Amino acid sequence: MATVSHLLLRALPEGLEPLAELALDLRWTWSHASDRLWRALDPEGWELTHNPWAILQHVPQARLQQLAQDQEFLEELRQSVAAHQEYLQQPGWYGHGAAVRPLGLIAYFSMEFGLGEALPLYAGGLGILAGDYLKTASDLDVPMIGVGLLHQEGYFRQLLDSDGWQVEAYPYNDPISLPIRPVLAASGEWLRVMLELPGRTLRLRAWQAQVGRRQLYLLDSNDPLNSPTDRGITSKLYDDRREIRLLQEMALGLGGWRLLQALNLPVEVCHLNEGHAAFAVLERARGFMVESGQPFAVALWATRAGTIFTTHTPVAAGFDTFAPELMRRYFRDYAAELGIAIEQLLALGRQDPQRSEEPFNTALLALRGSGAVNGVSRLHGEVSRRLFQPLYPRWPAREVPVQHVTNGVHVPSWDSEWADALWTRACGKERWRGALDVLPEAIQCLSDGELWAFRSQGRQALVRAVRHHLRAQRRHRGDEPQALAEAEVVLDPYVLTLGFARRFTGYKRPTLLLQDPERLTRLLTHPERPVQLVVAGKAHPQDDEGKRLLQQLVHFTDQPAVRRRAVFLEDYDMALAEHLVQGVDLWLNTPRRPWEACGTSGMKVLVNGGLNFSELDGWWAEAYAPEVGWALGDGREHLEAEWDLAEAGQLYELLERQIVPEFYERDALGIPLHWVARMRASMAQLTPRCSSNRMLREYVEELYLPALQRLRQRQADGGRLAQELCAWHTALERYWPQVHFGRLEVQRQEDRWNFRVAVYLGELDPVCVRVELYADPAEGQAAVCVPMCRGESLPGAVHGFLYHGSVPASRPAEHFTPRLVPWHPAARVPLEAGHILWQR
Repeated sequence: MATVSHLLLRALPEGLEPLAELALDLRWTWSHASDRLWRALDPEGWELTHNPWAILQHVPQARLQQLAQDQEFLEELRQSVAAHQEYLQQPGWYGHGAAVRPLGLIAYFSMEFGLGEALPLYAGGLGILAGDYLKTASDLDVPMIGVGLLHQEGYFRQLLDSDGWQVEAYPYNDPISLPIRPVLAASGEWLRVMLELPGRTLRLRAWQAQVGRRQLYLLDSNDPLNSPTDRGITSKLYDDRREIRLLQEMALGLGGWRLLQALNLPVEVCHLNEGHAAFAVLERARGFMVESGQPFAVALWATRAGTIFTTHTPVAAGFDTFAPELMRRYFRDYAAELGIAIEQLLALGRQDPQRSEEPFNTALLALRGSGAVNGVSRLHGEVSRRLFQPLYPRWPAREVPVQHVTNGVHVPSWDSEWADALWTRACGKERWRGALDVLPEAIQCLSDGELWAFRSQGRQALVRAVRHHLRAQRRHRGDEPQALAEAEVVLDPYVLTLGFARRFTGYKRPTLLLQDPERLTRLLTHPERPVQLVVAGKAHPQDDEGKRLLQQLVHFTDQPAVRRRAVFLEDYDMALAEHLVQGVDLWLNTPRRPWEACGTSGMKVLVNGGLNFSELDGWWAEAYAPEVGWALGDGREHLEAEWDLAEAGQLYELLERQIVPEFYERDALGIPLHWVARMRASMAQLTPRCSSNRMLREYVEELYLPALQRLRQRQADGGRLAQELCAWHTALERYWPQVHFGRLEVQRQEDRWNFRVAVYLGELDPVCVRVELYADPAEGQAAVCVPMCRGESLPGAVHGFLYHGSVPASRPAEHFTPRLVPWHPAARVPLEAGHILWQR
């Protein structure tokens, strides 16, 4: 373990060297076994930073020398090292052989990674999901690495001015204090990857963060040999300047894949977490070109099978687009390296490849360069199929090639110490590292008293944390002593506590609760059954509407009538989110359906006994049942403003008539039996289902393993199958205009319809296509798609045939239409070939 101690600014005393290795492994962001160690090392530093690496950099040398002689501390260190080694050596779900077939190395690309406040490289849910994903890969022992960018400023920190208006600050992420290390080349120097830009070379330095058994590789442009402008490319997460944003995505996609090659990592499955890393598909294809000598078209066929694209965007406006002239400036030479014209490259990112003025959309490049595409909830899968429908004209929306894997959360990162103790007693220490089947029954066996006691502990801890945060918030703002004193008495540890925290923007409707402020005030201040509300969240720096909505809530919570029952906590981050999800009784979520792709914040309360009251959107649309929480809305889409008023009324009505009474209806021991029954059902049914354990296992079994098999098949024998597929697709493109249908005949024979249709394929080989009988879903009946058999040749026609098909006569014959689609046993249709022709 002494191998990393040289990364510190000074040497550690003998016996304390293992501290460096422990501090550089971000497992301490979710395993709190070593918390006592860091608190003993520097109580104040631990309280302020929760960053062991920063503590090691700054703790006085005299303190280290003292602890090197402290036998109690050395024993704590020895136990922490032993527990760490035990974790690293024990196989998780994948290591135990739960996966049926061996899985190659997976590279998970993401612009954000939210692993903890010690490495603040995230803006919101996308990054926190990515962080949870890597942590879960470590727990389950899935062979995966992360690839991202090291942002010097990261996302902004939020301050509120005296009028409740959001002000942004961008503190510098000092690499010395971050739990990361430089990646060294074989020669011993700092590993850099190069990108050729117009007139100059961009140098990207490589860093590594250890996440348990997994590694996260990060690139940054802050190299002294770069120009001042280029050094700032990776400065701010999601820079709003389009050219800088393009360069960030080039650094992530092109630079990220080159880093994997420089490290000689045998990556086979590439997972793109959103379209920001889409350029990796081009660099991956270029690498195969160099390796195999095949042209770009073949290389893309050979490599796309091993790429997975996860989209999180519920609206087309959320996709990143870049002006054609900007793309031409930065990719003209790169296109030449690929052996294609720049317009061919740009066509990969356009809805209409022929429209030269259409902006380049990285999500479309990711889709066209991937072998599988998925949304992040069942409803979001449906929404995404609608979004991408224009790429597959005339295909039924249900057949647009987007599946779904519902997001989950890394439960050990979000459970409280009381939740951890309760679940450990009920389900064992290793419950989130293996199969989840036994967890529901174990939770069902917990007593009402146990559940209510642990829920009350979480609420009491939240009240303490809110008071501490609010006191610091008001002190920083320069408030009067009276305001500081009031912070000590806000909230009540025995009152029903609602939490609302998220990004403030219009579609999330954060002020739905304020539609009737007087009614809300009566709810909060009811003399017998009061309610209290904790709110947090940020608006995007450019979103003035979101800032106004935020300000409205701040003003409401500042009113004297509700000041002790409602608080707004500034600078919402992962640390604050932990307190909220561990302590609230009820989590509110009010987006406008269907704009919430998944919305995992409500999942984080489940393990802690919190309940959900949410719009039927995202994950809640598939998880809701009457016994586990409450639903807002009618499960349909409404754009009219009047519907907001209707849902606000429904929100108040449910709170007044169901939720609040149920919380306060107690038995002789003071336990709300109906509420606790709902808690038990929610914890048992939803916590395992909403865990990232389930999510990652679905990705492995349903996406990664099939992708790996297809990739290996296509790349075998120098890409022979990829060449065949490329030739097949070229023939489709060339000869498709010649194909057409002839006469259709339908006859009934007993209880079946017999169809016969003439098909003229011109010069297209009939083995390249398939004729099908198709019927849409109707009246509770599923869609029907039946292959038709090729029969006799049509006299005088080149590749003209009669096709025959038969279906049960349980539906009218006019429900069925013959259609012609591409077919190859190794192709994914329509993802890789979207042609289709219907008989009219």
